[in-house]
Formats: sequence, C-alpha cells, structure tokens
Amino acid sequence: MLGSYSSAGTGYGLGGDGINVGRYIQYWNNYTLTSTDNGATQFDQMGGTTGSSDAMGSMWAMFYYGQGQNLNKVVQWGVQQKKWDYVGVAMAIRAWGWYELVNNYNSLVLKEAFDVNRASFDYDDPAAVYDTLRANCYTALDLLNRTGDSVNPAKLALSDAYLNQGNKLRWKKFVYGILARSYYSLSNKSDYKPDSVIYYCNLSLATNDDNPTLKFAALKTSGSSSYFGPFRGNIGAIRQSAYVASLMSGGNSVIFKGVADPRTWYMLRENADSTFTGVVPGVEGSSSLSIASQQPQNFWGNAFNSTGAPAAEQGRYVYRDSGQFPIMTASEIQFMKSEAALRKGDAATALAAYVGGISLNFDMLASNYPYHVPASRVITPATKAAYLANPAIVPANASGLTLTHILMQKYIALYGWGFMETWTDMRRFHYTKDLDPATGQPVYPDFVPAGGKIYVNNNNKPVYRCRPRYNSEYIYDIPALQKIGGLNLDYHTNECWFSQK
Repeated sequence: MLGSYSSAGTGYGLGGDGINVGRYIQYWNNYTLTSTDNGATQFDQMGGTTGSSDAMGSMWAMFYYGQGQNLNKVVQWGVQQKKWDYVGVAMAIRAWGWYELVNNYNSLVLKEAFDVNRASFDYDDPAAVYDTLRANCYTALDLLNRTGDSVNPAKLALSDAYLNQGNKLRWKKFVYGILARSYYSLSNKSDYKPDSVIYYCNLSLATNDDNPTLKFAALKTSGSSSYFGPFRGNIGAIRQSAYVASLMSGGNSVIFKGVADPRTWYMLRENADSTFTGVVPGVEGSSSLSIASQQPQNFWGNAFNSTGAPAAEQGRYVYRDSGQFPIMTASEIQFMKSEAALRKGDAATALAAYVGGISLNFDMLASNYPYHVPASRVITPATKAAYLANPAIVPANASGLTLTHILMQKYIALYGWGFMETWTDMRRFHYTKDLDPATGQPVYPDFVPAGGKIYVNNNNKPVYRCRPRYNSEYIYDIPALQKIGGLNLDYHTNECWFSQK
C-alpha cells in the first residue's frame, strides 16, 4: 500500500506518488531549487510521465502489478479452501485500490484489467469504477461476516500482522470508510447524498484503536522499513511548506489566526529559534529562509541543508523507520461526517463531528507518535482542552462553523500521510475557485496552486489528474491513450469525473 520492495520494483504504492502530490498540495517542497523548480513544476508540467519518466506511476503499478494477480490468487484459492476471511480482506484491499486509483488517474482499465491474454487495454468510465469499488465493498462485508468452514482468526492474525492484526471488525469498519469516501467525494454531483456519507461514517472507524495503520519491523532492510524513514532515504530533500507552517503557527490570513497549534511539534520540524517556517514552491530555500536560525530541520531531525539523518534517530511522526503510517483514521471519518452534516443543514451534528475530528487527531498523535517531541511540548489534556476552547478554532455556536473550518482542520489532521485524500478535497473545491459561502473566501485560504508558477503548456490551468503510468500505458497502450486525449500536452489539467459538477 505504501511502498513495495520486490525484485521488479522498490517503490510501488502511495509513497512515491505521495511525495509528488504532497508537493502540489503544499505539504512540503524541495529545500533547494532543482531542475524541477522545487518539486512543483515537474508535477505541474505533466502530472507525471515526463519524457520517459515513471513519475506518478507508483499507484498504477501498485494496483495492477503489486496487488493485481496476487489478490486474484488470494480470492481464487480462498474460495476453493473456503477461507472467507482471507477473501474478504482481499476484496477490501481491491476496493480501496480502485478508489485510490480512480481519483488519481480518472481513466482506468476496468473490464479488461486482469485479462492475461491481452497486451493492450481499453479505458473505462470512471463512474463504472465507482460502482465496482462499492460492489467490492459489499462483497467484502458479506465475506467478513461469515464464520465456519476454514475461517481461522489465528491464521488471519499472522498473515495480517502489519495492518489490522486479523481483526475482522477493524476490516469491516475500514470497508465502511471506503464507502463513506466514495459518497463524500461526489459532493459536486446533483445527486450528492450526504445521508449516505453520514450513514457509512457512523458504521466506520469510531476510535483510534480502529485505525488501519501500516506497521514496520524496521530491521534495517528496505522491505521492513517505512517509505518515509531515514533507512530508505526517500525524503531527504523535502521540507515542510511555508503554507502548512504558517497555518499551524497562526499565520493564515483567514482561519485559525493567531493560534499556535500544539500538534506542530509532532508533525513539523522547528527552527533553531523554536519557530516554524517552511519552503515556498519555486523559490530557493536558502534565499527565502536566509536567516539560519529560521531554517527548519529536515524531517529526520538533521540540519536544513542536510539530506541525511543524524546518527541517532531523531525522526518524529510518520518519518521514522518504524513510524506507523495511517491508511485511514477515525479523525478523517469525523471530518467527512461534519462536512456532510453541514451541507445537509444540520449544524449541530456538524460541529460535534468537527470537534470529534480534532480531538481524535490530538489523541492519535499523543498515543502513537510521542517520539523525540521536546518534553515541554508534549500534548496534555490541558493543552488539548485549551485549543478546543479557543473560539478561533471551535466556534461558540454551531451556526458559526464553516466549510473552511472543517477542510482546514482536515488538512492538518491528514498532513504527512493523507496526501491523496487532501488532493481529492482540493480538487472538489477546484483549488481556490470555489468560495466558502459563509466567508466569501476560498475554502483553502492563502493557497496558491503551484506557487503561482503554472507550467506554460497547462494553459493557465492547475493539475486535476495524473497520466496513466508511462512504463506500461505509454509503451503499449497508445491507441487507448489517443481515445482519451492522453497524448495532449494539457491532458493532466482535465478534471476528474468525481469533482465535476
């Protein structure tokens, strides 16, 4: 799910593509200017697939290669052996993969996906992919509810040691979360169903114990270490963005003004003067942060201009070799419920879910990510309560809650791991185009797509999708690509189906 390690590929999964998407949504950027303009222009230029590059193809490879026939075999053999729990888990992973893939690429191979007799494939309607992923979810739930035959909780726990430990209730709640996402993402549709979002949220993750999080043995091998940890060395050049540093330090011009977020010390890296700054897309880090005492450490705790880690591990949050990596959280579920309730006109439910989302995120950080946080900055019940009591964070009345409150707190809660879902959210609101009706401002205030440096071939449009993977589609599937306009210079600026009105 995050980053494979096999003989045929060492990066297939969310990780590699997430680093690039994270640049575009300004979780982070390169600390120094490069030929890719601080990480922004490469993605803005082509949405992946630049020249013969396989950039932005990791999730495509994860789904069709890494999971593809492997999940098919789990299903085939599991049905033969009546191991319904294994088959249910496989179907849950398949449903998750379809969801992640269709919102990233839009045009997918669905009907012919696993036809081993074909060397080229046609792309299918993304609406059909949504139908398929939901059908997979319902199948998974049915199978996970079965007992008897060869269902064996102890064996499933061994096989599932690094995600849900064989806990079928967690798997079912994860599936309900996929269904909730599938309805939530369609907020621009005329038949948007907020009640369906709320219904599935209520069946999904309720506590942080429910969270499906990838776990790592960290045995000083790539296969046992997190994609974002120092051993694999994938993120040595990236630093937190100025956007998130300002947001969490109280510097945003519209939302959470003047409030220093206690979670900053868990999720970001501080400067020598104990403040928080970050890099700007397309701007040399050493020039925008020319004062050495105001240059943040890298995510592993080393100096700003270092791409390596200190001898003794100092990483925090998801940036450790053994750092747990969430795939979905109860906090995210609450923010989805909050937005759906607000759109429905139920402000009281929206506010309760909003507060619940913040609270759960605080608790997750305190419980799962206490590593190397200065003792004076550790989250306590008192610091959490003070934050939630601040009217700049939680409006005194439910009528004061806005979409901006919800989406910006969700941005913080998903920071560092939920890059794909945050990108889905930003595209739902067309980045800065759609305004919050309560404020008249963009839902993501102060955000500037690509730092204002949109590539010339994009025709002044931001990126809305990724191109299919170069190392398969642009070698074998050119006729199919031509049908969807995949050879056009600005193909990646075409809106995905899920965000279209």
